[in-house]
Amino acid sequence: MDTAILMDIVKSGLVLGALYALMATGLSLVWTTLGIFNFAHGAFIALGAYLAWQFSSTDAWGLPMVPAIVLSSLVMFAVGALLHFLLVKPFERRQDIVLISVITTLAGAVILENGLQLIWGARSKQIPPLAQGAVDIGALSLGRSELLLIGLVLAILIGVGLFLRYSKPGRSMRAVAQNQDAAALLGLNVPLYFAMVFGLSALTAGLAGIFVGTIRFMSPSMGSEPLMKALIVVIFGGVARFSSPIYAALIIGQIEAFSVYFVGLYWAPAVLFFTMIVVLLIKPEGLFGKYQRTL
Repeated sequence: MDTAILMDIVKSGLVLGALYALMATGLSLVWTTLGIFNFAHGAFIALGAYLAWQFSSTDAWGLPMVPAIVLSSLVMFAVGALLHFLLVKPFERRQDIVLISVITTLAGAVILENGLQLIWGARSKQIPPLAQGAVDIGALSLGRSELLLIGLVLAILIGVGLFLRYSKPGRSMRAVAQNQDAAALLGLNVPLYFAMVFGLSALTAGLAGIFVGTIRFMSPSMGSEPLMKALIVVIFGGVARFSSPIYAALIIGQIEAFSVYFVGLYWAPAVLFFTMIVVLLIKPEGLFGKYQRTL
């Protein structure tokens, strides 16, 4: 393997890792706060991409890309909060909330995907690239769009991390994640912060969908594969800290990129699942995980 091929694989792994980190962050937020897995997360990814296409495409509203991304993010936050109130909140006091949430969020995913097909049709669409041209860094040639994607994902993740650590709503979310009963006794509106976490999760998923839509063709079911990869990342890395899925995503991205090169696209998912199983056998709480759940 020559240096150019190696650098190209590493570049692909970085792009995949950045996207998986953004996808997995939202899943991790919901799990650490509500203790449930949101199967509508993949539909959130697809919805974010279609909203950005609607706002930015010359075949639709034709807004500049930056306002389109901002508007899509705001809509995604509202959709996430609304779906929490519709799909999760009515069952919060049930002992079988984990099982019920699987059913309700799966139903939400099906409804959203069918809604996307009803509104925008089944024909593939694509969002224009974030930038044109390429930048040569030694033997590595990076597209400007890829560089911008990685930089934006990094900025978003840092922003979310700072929000959770230093803002009053973010600290309240962390308090609710650590101990819901104690947070309620301190006067925090726990259902409201649950909805905010769902909204933030949908927002990050929508942003991931937008970035995926700039490099791949979009379809109403485009979130199914990213949902699986995000799940692998969350399980592989653990959810003890906000940064755990991010580190795991970067590793999974490189493993997938090298797997695609050496064993082919068809077998790459099998390699990822095998890696995840090996990690769980050695460290059941995840590679970067601890036993307690907290942001």
